[in-house]
Amino acid sequence: MTRPAVSAPDALSPEALADARRSQPWRGLRGLVFVLPVAAALVVGAGGPAHSAAVLAPAVTFALPLVAMIAFWWEDWPGSLARPGWSGLYDTLLVIAGGAVLTWLGKSIVASPLPLAGGIFTIMLQLTLVCERWPLAGLRRTTSGFAALGLCWVAGLVAFLLLVRSGVVPGETYGAWFTVLGAWQMIWYVALRGWPFARIPRRPVRLLTANVAVVACAWGTYLVGAQVAEPSRITAVAGACIASVLVVSMLFEAWPAVLLTPLPGRTLALVAVAVLTVVLSWLFRVVAEAAGVSQVDGWVTHALLNSLSLAVILHVAVWRRVLGPALRRPQHAEVRR
Repeated sequence: MTRPAVSAPDALSPEALADARRSQPWRGLRGLVFVLPVAAALVVGAGGPAHSAAVLAPAVTFALPLVAMIAFWWEDWPGSLARPGWSGLYDTLLVIAGGAVLTWLGKSIVASPLPLAGGIFTIMLQLTLVCERWPLAGLRRTTSGFAALGLCWVAGLVAFLLLVRSGVVPGETYGAWFTVLGAWQMIWYVALRGWPFARIPRRPVRLLTANVAVVACAWGTYLVGAQVAEPSRITAVAGACIASVLVVSMLFEAWPAVLLTPLPGRTLALVAVAVLTVVLSWLFRVVAEAAGVSQVDGWVTHALLNSLSLAVILHVAVWRRVLGPALRRPQHAEVRR
């Protein structure tokens, strides 16, 4: 099992690059036909905005590690065994069923399970992207996916019990820090496709450098943010950043930055992510206040981090952009630097 396509190498193949330049932005705009209704259903589909956030946020968050397992560890299995066009449906049903079980398990452990679920998902991304699936990459596909999910659950549960349940760290602070870490994971390994870490040839040095850099960025950002904002607000902005990276770099494959050479292209992609983060944070906060939502930051986090982000990942990595016949291609052709 090689490194995930999002982190190896840090540039697309000439064929994939030409395909992205030729197909975007229309491929991304067609994807919105799938993404927006799914996101809207998760945001307001369970009895309005506030009730939807309370009911669906834990279930969606607990389901996210399953989505990562199917997309990045199983590479669309078991849906890939089905007829073309049906694989996304089978995988989604598996995510829903598995997410329900994991939500029940999480709620049986803690009364407020969102920090626990968020921590488990972020640890899953750290193992998948930053650690390049090591040391589980040598196992068979299905075995490695289950092992990764189990390992991240154990690590997330132990961290939660030691830090939050013991009273050392408030739950909101714990969740905010992990969300900031997730934002930096997305920036380095989706927006920049693992650059510059992917260019370090020796794996031990590469993994050590990448893990230290990503965690250090998260700590620095959180410490600065904590001086000016509450943890709930930090979580909302970091969630907006994650959603923005996925929209810019996964759904639209970094268009129009993809038309440029690497250095200005990466710069433009990061600028687009920053601008979209500001716009989404402001816009969804206005919507929440207009709708009379009491916990504005919590709802913004659910709308962007859980709903919009999940819809993009499902469309690109699980459903393989089924809205267009020319869009069914391997994952490495779907995720941009």
